[in-house]
Amino acid sequence: MDEAVLRSLTPTVIAILGRRGADFAAAEDAVQDALVEALRVWPDDPPRDPKGWLLTVAWRKFLDAARADTSRRHREERVETEPVPGPSRAADDTLQLYFLCAHPSLTPASAVALTLRAVGGLTTRQIARAYLVPEATMAQRISRAKRTISGVRFDRPGDVATVLRVLYLVFNEGYSGDVDLAAEAIRLTRQLAAKIDHEEVAGLLALMLLHHARRPARTGPGGRLIPLADQDRGLWDTRLIAEGVEILQAALARDRLGEFQAQAAIAALHADAPAAEETDWVQIVEWYDELLRFTDNPVARLNRAVAVGEADGPRAGLAALAEVDPALPRHTAAAAYLHERDGDPATAARLYAEAARSASNLPERDHLTRQAARLNAQLRD
Repeated sequence: MDEAVLRSLTPTVIAILGRRGADFAAAEDAVQDALVEALRVWPDDPPRDPKGWLLTVAWRKFLDAARADTSRRHREERVETEPVPGPSRAADDTLQLYFLCAHPSLTPASAVALTLRAVGGLTTRQIARAYLVPEATMAQRISRAKRTISGVRFDRPGDVATVLRVLYLVFNEGYSGDVDLAAEAIRLTRQLAAKIDHEEVAGLLALMLLHHARRPARTGPGGRLIPLADQDRGLWDTRLIAEGVEILQAALARDRLGEFQAQAAIAALHADAPAAEETDWVQIVEWYDELLRFTDNPVARLNRAVAVGEADGPRAGLAALAEVDPALPRHTAAAAYLHERDGDPATAARLYAEAARSASNLPERDHLTRQAARLNAQLRD
């Protein structure tokens, strides 16, 4: 039994322990102890019912911890509630656990960070990168969130907006990071859309489908990164594109625009272009302006600057980029691209090389290094 299977069972087991009275911190600790036991025992003696085994062991771990702080009478009462080993009810509690972790006692930012760590399967480093903060800062934020809800029962779920933010970040990490979580984020967002008639839920689902449709064309042999303009659009999944556009149009028709609908509209315009040179950049800039009415996200501002460079020329794009924090990841790469389009290959090559040195993953670093090498070769000729 590999670790991916264990990780997939974790949310359900935590949720069941919560329903049985365990507070969040105790449930999480008990399941972690059970996972360690599983990694030790299962290779030689795999269970017939992994979920039932994990639930039974986790519950026992929780009881052991409780016994240390309670009287003999309470210990005996808790032992009687111990689950009987054997097959457990097949159910997917993951989405419910997302809501439960987004507890009202936490700030939205803390709830998102905690859920990404406890349920989403992301590391502290990955979460810190998504939030553009140091890893140590994010570790402290997650620890504070755990302390805040320590001893709190799972009976006051959080709001939809916080859960949407978690799903969005899980998808982004799965789409571009080291852990493939994109399909899981789409699955959970589909579940949410089936349960809740909410235009931003629809907007997020449309956004995920439209981005996921392009995934087969994003990388070449050996994981080589292929920019959007160079992708083989024949590899895009037209079924997912059609579904995403249909969902988006229905959401936009309700005339209650939100952040995820605006992002989906941008993705739809890219998907609608038969070729890169036929992209409606003017309309994309307009949608970025709409997006920035809902969020002052620096990444959105950077992407808008690149879109302005396509719509109004590279110098207009560089002027817009000058208003974005230069410390932002990919700022240097965007500047390199715009300088190249402005006819300044020497500056572009230098900036591509600088961006490669600070790239967050190997495919991106390799792509930027190749861009710098290409321009340097042109300058030598």
